[in-house]
Amino acid sequence: MKVIASTGREDVAVIYIVQFSSGKMVECVESVQPPIPRERKWVLMISTMFGCPIGCTMCDAGGYYEGKLTAQEILEQIDFLMSRRFPDGNVPSRQFKIQFARMGEPALNPHLLNVLEEMPRRYNAPGLMPSISTVAPRSATLFFKKLLNIKRERYTGGGFQLQFSLHTTDDKLRGKIIPVRKWSFGEMAEFGERFYSPGDRKITLSFALAQGMPVEPGILLRYFSPDKFLIKITPLNPTYRARKNNMSSYIEPLHGQTDCDIAAALRLAGYEVLVSIGETEENLIGSNCGQYLLRHLAASAPMSNAYTYDIQIHTGGLTKS
Repeated sequence: MKVIASTGREDVAVIYIVQFSSGKMVECVESVQPPIPRERKWVLMISTMFGCPIGCTMCDAGGYYEGKLTAQEILEQIDFLMSRRFPDGNVPSRQFKIQFARMGEPALNPHLLNVLEEMPRRYNAPGLMPSISTVAPRSATLFFKKLLNIKRERYTGGGFQLQFSLHTTDDKLRGKIIPVRKWSFGEMAEFGERFYSPGDRKITLSFALAQGMPVEPGILLRYFSPDKFLIKITPLNPTYRARKNNMSSYIEPLHGQTDCDIAAALRLAGYEVLVSIGETEENLIGSNCGQYLLRHLAASAPMSNAYTYDIQIHTGGLTKS
């Protein structure tokens, strides 16, 4: 694996475009959450696919698909990011979160299961916490069955984060946003009930809130217990696909908005609700969820509110077409 290009800020997030011997490229990211120091929390965002076959309407990493990464290719990304900060292999971060959420739907790559089994043996990292964010494709039922066993054997007591990406409670609109056959809310809830154990982190129901996409507390309460599920609300990040599909964010962090009426209604229904705004600088870097630097490099009409950082091309790297 070699680094082709990079961009970002060391005190916020850095994106790396890396290339494997096959010639295929992916992106991986390391980030912190100011003012929290890296010793307290360090986050890696790792790719599991070359592109993504799902094609969610707000995600720049979709729209093309060239296959699954091997377990070794996934681990090489982690090894590279770790070696930059902690070359002795010891990660002292109190929370060392590895999100398999840069490129690809993780539940569609069975090689990721091998990675999850290997990581506790491979890394000296007491704060290690894998995080899988998934739309719960119906074809991935076997993946989830095996994931449940791995979590029970290797990541007990809050050492694993599972997140279902819902985005709306309107089933028809959800089908348009996430154009793939996927679990119903009932099926997600049934799996979540088996996945959750006392002492675990609650399972996250994620909503990247866009205008016109309703979130009804009553529908969620019908399926998801507030005792085992929490709600995470994020702005809809600025992406080329969101722009193409005329999607705009319900939350406007650039205008100082840090909460919303939907969050208040969900709290009133009994849910723990996290409104996760994050650093708006990440939009300019292009490191936020749904953003994808390679799509920006190929864009004929660049965005003005995202992907504005200079991109450093490494030796033998790519050029913008």
